[in-house]
Amino acid sequence: MTDRRLIYVLVLIACGLAWGSTQTLGKLAVSTGHRHFGLLFWQFVIGALLLGTLLTLRRSWPVLTRARLGFGLVIALIGTIIPGTTFFLAVAHLPAGIMSILISTVPMLSFPIALALGMDRFSALRLTGLLCGLAGVALIAGPGATALPAGTDPVWLAVAMVGPLFYAIEGNYVARFGTAGMDGLQAMTLASAIGAVLTLPLALGSGQFIDPFRPWGTAEWALIGSSAVHAVAYATYVWLAAHAGAVFASQTSYIVTGTGVFWAMGVLGERLSPYAWIALVLILGGLALVRPRDSAGQPLPRTESA
Repeated sequence: MTDRRLIYVLVLIACGLAWGSTQTLGKLAVSTGHRHFGLLFWQFVIGALLLGTLLTLRRSWPVLTRARLGFGLVIALIGTIIPGTTFFLAVAHLPAGIMSILISTVPMLSFPIALALGMDRFSALRLTGLLCGLAGVALIAGPGATALPAGTDPVWLAVAMVGPLFYAIEGNYVARFGTAGMDGLQAMTLASAIGAVLTLPLALGSGQFIDPFRPWGTAEWALIGSSAVHAVAYATYVWLAAHAGAVFASQTSYIVTGTGVFWAMGVLGERLSPYAWIALVLILGGLALVRPRDSAGQPLPRTESA
């Protein structure tokens, strides 16, 4: 293995390890009663500040146009506000490990959407992958929901699946319409800034605004950590995709899902049932079959609510 290849592999692993922690951090962020709009506002703010700092250092702020503002608005809504809201609602009721497993269904949900839009070709192999993924989700949500903790209402599983569905819609939107001439870092910075503007009145109007001057505890630090990790990991992903290729970079999905489960076990003390482990194997197997083999149309990477 060449030195450059080794660097890419190490960066890939580090990116996946860091990103995998965000489900657990999200679970901690809601542990004291913080609600979705307040959490989303500060998540947008922290992400915009960190990504904006990287753009400033890179001296590559995009020129704002109507098309770019429109793109940022759409991505803020379908890429974060809607799925982020359902994430924070669901993670308060579901184990972080289960949430980590479910987020890996994004490529599988993206495939039939792309087929319906005429943006992809039918493949029996990828259909098999989709069925494997659906079987994994069904195993979690099946009769008795034996993969879920006792007493958990399976309806929260449906709420949790809204996020992956919207991430899949977002990916197809980007693949079809592009990013208005921006690279991934520019696009996510703009979307984060627009999202902060949109969610501030929602947080204030709903009484969910989180006062930054209140004493900080585990939940507040978890929110900051989750937002910062996502911003840095996203920037790293963009760098890795540019230097090592989108297909190589997309393999972070496997590391994020696997480490997400182990973060939940190590930090939160969660333990998955045998059914959940089988579901994890089915979904990761489906992911391997469904994932495109070329870099065309690669969506913006998503691993959690940010």
